[in-house]
Amino acid sequence: MPATVICGLQWGDEGKGKATDLLADRVSMVVRYQGGDNAGHTVVIGDEVFKLHLVPSGVLHPHITPIIGPGVVVNPAKLISEMAMLNERGISTDKLRVSGAAHVIMPYHVALDGARESAAADGAIGTTKRGIGPAYGDRASRAGIRMGDLLEPELLRSRLTAALAEKNAVLQHVYGAAAFEIEGLHSEAIQWGKALRPHIADTTLLVQNGLAAGEHILLEGAQGTLLDLDHGTYPYVTSSNPVAGGATTGGGIGPLQIDQVIGVLKAYSTRVGSGPLPTELDDEVGEHLVSVGKEFGTTTGRRRRCGWLDLVPLRHAARLNSATSVMLNKLDILSGLPELKICVAYRVDGRESDDWPMDAAVLERAEPVYEIFPGWTEDLRAATSVEGLPDAARRYMATIEQRTGVPITIVSVGPERNQTLVRRGAGSAAVHRAA
Repeated sequence: MPATVICGLQWGDEGKGKATDLLADRVSMVVRYQGGDNAGHTVVIGDEVFKLHLVPSGVLHPHITPIIGPGVVVNPAKLISEMAMLNERGISTDKLRVSGAAHVIMPYHVALDGARESAAADGAIGTTKRGIGPAYGDRASRAGIRMGDLLEPELLRSRLTAALAEKNAVLQHVYGAAAFEIEGLHSEAIQWGKALRPHIADTTLLVQNGLAAGEHILLEGAQGTLLDLDHGTYPYVTSSNPVAGGATTGGGIGPLQIDQVIGVLKAYSTRVGSGPLPTELDDEVGEHLVSVGKEFGTTTGRRRRCGWLDLVPLRHAARLNSATSVMLNKLDILSGLPELKICVAYRVDGRESDDWPMDAAVLERAEPVYEIFPGWTEDLRAATSVEGLPDAARRYMATIEQRTGVPITIVSVGPERNQTLVRRGAGSAAVHRAA
């Protein structure tokens, strides 16, 4: 049985956690394939709100084996804390498995991340200061510590000794920050290893054995396509590959084992941190999107920047990810706006184009070209089918489908599990199996 990838088509925060929670009902494993605890997935079940940062969203289903793949960078202290939170709320984490090849976010990574951002001042990227970039940097330079190393005290000491020789020099002499002592750090890391030993495994083998046995695997990305290290608005990007292609290396599967890619997007645009957002709104409509949409980061609590839906990067993301279907979230947030705008092209230096520019500096100069659509006043949260949505809402959806060439198969009209509409006869088989 092939695998299904869920990835974000915007700047993250699209609602991938809800998508994973919906589709996890009919799969056996959910694999997180990139990012770290800088991401946040919120799942609402009745009166319960679960905010997850490292543990895959599928953990809320007892039959699921949640897997943190080798492409993720893991802060063990944060992971242990998150597992404790879930256990306290009656959600078992016994089945959770973490790749021994996943890299560890050490305290010095967090310190370096904060120091670099502070030193950059106005040029700061806008990171969460959780050590994500420095940890991925060590991975790329082959100087990192992996989860499996936490189980080998002597090997761990050797690698920490080498790492601290460089990290302490940079912290002290470049940023004027405090150095780390190896004894305390080594002791803490050993305790992490003891706590997580039952969960550290060869997750690539688990995934491949599951596929060989005919199980359906769901792979869950963290950030969105437009924050991808190679394909996003560099340098205002994350340090890994949220695109569907990242699921192969980060999840431990081959390209031909993926048969579906479900792209997730909001009915409008949001972004956290620095970087261009061409359709950003600094008016009463923007305030509506923030307040009604509760647009504050799951991980940091930061207010998200909001704007009209932008089809220029959306077309780019749909192609780049080979999206086979789309889940459209937060359509209900647009209710009550008298008119809606969708960006269909950019005007840059007097020229109009619907192509996505590679250069963030060009994107900063982009002026959105809008098409205007009628709004609707109906409350969508009580809708039971896509056909029952207002004509204006269905026209809005049809425009997205026509301009991207990808069918919308799932529509979310509220935060809860049961406020999700599935279109019969369109798109992804996995959607229909889950429904």
